[in-house]
Amino acid sequence: MGIVVVEICNGSLVTQVDVEKILEEEFPEVAVIENSCLSFCGMCAKRPYAIVNGKRIFAKTVTECLDKIREHIKLELAMYT
Repeated sequence: MGIVVVEICNGSLVTQVDVEKILEEEFPEVAVIENSCLSFCGMCAKRPYAIVNGKRIFAKTVTECLDKIREHIKLELAMYT
């Protein structure tokens, strides 16, 4: 189990790529959890987003969203070093 939790809605546009595989291979400290709904109604259909340790991260494109998720993961991990 990771020290950084990334939650994604299975309806989110970010699921166009295998977020779990990408992030967990890149960051072994990360646990990606896919939920059926994260209660941000409608957002999942409009923009790619995820929640990283409780903070909502979103962007216009999947690539940009993944980059922002990575940045936030690095910030979270920096607190443990």
